[in-house]
Amino acid sequence: MMNILAVIPARYNSQRFPGKPLVRIDDRPMVQWVYEAAKRCPAFSQVVVATDSTAIADCVRRFGGVVEMTRSDHQTGTDRVAEVAERYPEMTAIANVQGDQPFVTADMLTQLVTPYLQGESPDMTTLACPLHEESYNDPNAVKVLCDRRDRALYFSRSPIPYYRNAGSAPVFHHLGLYAFSRNFLAKYAQLTPTPLEHCEGLEQLRVLEHGYAIVVCQTQKAVLEINTPSDLLQAQALIAQTVVKQ
Repeated sequence: MMNILAVIPARYNSQRFPGKPLVRIDDRPMVQWVYEAAKRCPAFSQVVVATDSTAIADCVRRFGGVVEMTRSDHQTGTDRVAEVAERYPEMTAIANVQGDQPFVTADMLTQLVTPYLQGESPDMTTLACPLHEESYNDPNAVKVLCDRRDRALYFSRSPIPYYRNAGSAPVFHHLGLYAFSRNFLAKYAQLTPTPLEHCEGLEQLRVLEHGYAIVVCQTQKAVLEINTPSDLLQAQALIAQTVVKQ
């Protein structure tokens, strides 16, 4: 049986948006939106929130969620996920469900871990969707180029590839969701940071620079991420529109 653990890393001291997991969208804190979406995914055997914040931990317990306390010196969310994964030795794959994606769906999460459900054991998977033309030059829309076996060749904030000749290329809009085989996640936590990772500000490049593969799974479209207070206003407006339509 395939046991897959979903871990939601939730940090209080975000540089751009302190206290982000606790901001309210409609009637619930954002971390609850993400937790409930992950719980709806039938592929996950267990869902936990990983945090070093007692305020976030108390919030998760109040809505009935499972929480794991972690060290406060982690450099990335994946490092926090790796610490928690050590406590669940029965899990064969681990998903890192970003805590800033309140509108993630169960279908997207299932697509993320489909290779594991099919009996494969890639080191790592991630999710991508079609790239819209207006996002091609947007540095906040991360692009991923893929090879013929759906493995990532490169991730960039720049518009890639350069079209010297007209044509189509296997470039997609990367979505910040990841899953790992148990063994690789333990290795990942030991990998040293790398030059391209530093230049682009994209931690997944560390994996490619160290010579490991990332399988890119496909989904239909992107969902709104909450990185700044203006994103939160957009999310609240989106919810209000949905309520009006109903």
